[in-house]
Amino acid sequence: MPTARPTPPSARQVALASCVGTTIEFYDFLIYGTAAALVFPKLFFPGLGETAGTVAAFSTFAVAFFARPVGGVIFGHFGDRLGRKRTLTATLLIMGVSTVLIGLLPTAATIGAAAPILLVVLRFLQGFAIGGEWAGAALLASEHAPNSRRGLYAIFPQLGAPFAFILASGTFLITNLTLGETSEAFLAYGWRVPFLLSVVLVGVGLYVRMQIEETPAFVASRTARSASRDRAPIVSVLRDQWREVVIGVAAMTGNFAIFYLGTTFLTSYGTNTETGMGLPRTTVLALGLLGGTVFAVVTAGSALLSDRIGRRTVLIWGNLLCVPIALVLFPLLDLGTGWAFAIGIAVTMGAIGMEWGSIGVLLPELFDSEHRYTGASVCYNVSAILGGGFVPIAATAIAAAAGSFWVGAVVALLCLISWLASRLLPETRGRDLVEGTTGRRPVPEQIPGEQR
Repeated sequence: MPTARPTPPSARQVALASCVGTTIEFYDFLIYGTAAALVFPKLFFPGLGETAGTVAAFSTFAVAFFARPVGGVIFGHFGDRLGRKRTLTATLLIMGVSTVLIGLLPTAATIGAAAPILLVVLRFLQGFAIGGEWAGAALLASEHAPNSRRGLYAIFPQLGAPFAFILASGTFLITNLTLGETSEAFLAYGWRVPFLLSVVLVGVGLYVRMQIEETPAFVASRTARSASRDRAPIVSVLRDQWREVVIGVAAMTGNFAIFYLGTTFLTSYGTNTETGMGLPRTTVLALGLLGGTVFAVVTAGSALLSDRIGRRTVLIWGNLLCVPIALVLFPLLDLGTGWAFAIGIAVTMGAIGMEWGSIGVLLPELFDSEHRYTGASVCYNVSAILGGGFVPIAATAIAAAAGSFWVGAVVALLCLISWLASRLLPETRGRDLVEGTTGRRPVPEQIPGEQR
């Protein structure tokens, strides 16, 4: 009779499923940000001018951040009650369908004001889906991992973000090179190609995820939750672990601020001729591939390092190092050269990776199994709103009104706050996810064959 614990081949499938899934989700999410920086101001807000149109486009980008906590609570509920696997399948489908529909959406020139309205609706659905995706993928990897190698397993869902950034930059770059820098064809249909390609990635992701097993921690926790089934997971986590939620949100806000500064705003700043560097679009997109590669390498390194020195230590040093990086970023970029942009985006993406690797394992370890999906989702998505939802909008306005240095200063302040908060976090390395984080509600039965 099969057990809940996967065999080694199944463990490899889990690594692939968590990486492929988050890559698709972040790809869908980030190509919107790239399009918002490059083409949406002209196509959906043509009467506002370059700067005001960019602010409006980034405002639609921010809509998804307000949908993310809603998705996090709803999908967290089902993930904690029905399982990680089925919930992740639903998030992938919703994300894929909404992204493809954006690629098919008529512009303002065709349907007028209905175009930006529909864009906002589809963007909301993207945010709703990604709100439940990341935590489930992180739990999928961490709850299958041996205690001593959980940082290693956490690499796979965390690599989804840098891989997606590389894919988003690469697909826009290839489309741009094929159709030309200022081609009417790129504005007419070329920008749609990255969105429509999502259907292929979603098909691959669904196939991979259908092959995986449910996590041992979830299977074991079902017998321990009988006494608390009348409470929704969101009620349970806010009642029993509200302190972890508050500190976790504050500790990650700075990372999300610099994340969306690097993955979204710098694309706009590099190409904007009014308030930015005015570099060719192809240069900015090509250097995005460099930034994504640095992001991936540093993310993997920080996740592995968290297995050796602890999640809290890595997060503390990551937040601290981001403060000076944010302060020097725009004085460097304002040199106005391609080399300055290359160094700036590489350093920025490396700064993100310093914390990104440890976050993927710290959040699952921070919460008890009965509400782990919900707790991790709430922390992740609320910090994304505070750190990422407003940054591209505010950065565009601040750069135009007060100068680019103050964009970096605001991000540095958020990173400093996160550094202070991360010092209040407990060290979670080595905690048993089957028995729960705090030990208040241990699981009475061990899964057959489970190794500690």
